Amino acid sequence: MQSKKTNRRSRIRYGIRNKISGTAARPRLSVFRSNKEIYAQIIDDVAGHTLASVSSRSLKEVKGTKVEIAKQIGVEMAKIAVEKGISEVRFDRSGYLYHGRIKAIAEGAREGGLKF
Repeated sequence: MQSKKTNRRSRIRYGIRNKISGTAARPRLSVFRSNKEIYAQIIDDVAGHTLASVSSRSLKEVKGTKVEIAKQIGVEMAKIAVEKGISEVRFDRSGYLYHGRIKAIAEGAREGGLKF
């Protein structure tokens, strides 16, 4: 049985996914947060392909708090996206509040050169 918080996040997430869809011109930057790790990926929903992905597991050399690591993931994601010719994305926070680690990823991606 799902908790109230998880159930709430699922409802919000599906509502957001009905409104946000990534295209080849403007893919979707999706974020998943667990208690320990954080993951970000750029997805083209029309083709059904993941164009780039970064996680705290792939950046083991980065040290700091969870928020600092999330910001570095945003910067790294932006760097990979710019290398692949992606300058604009749609930010999909996956039902999480725009606060803490989610906000840090967005700020890091903006610092790296992505626009949303």
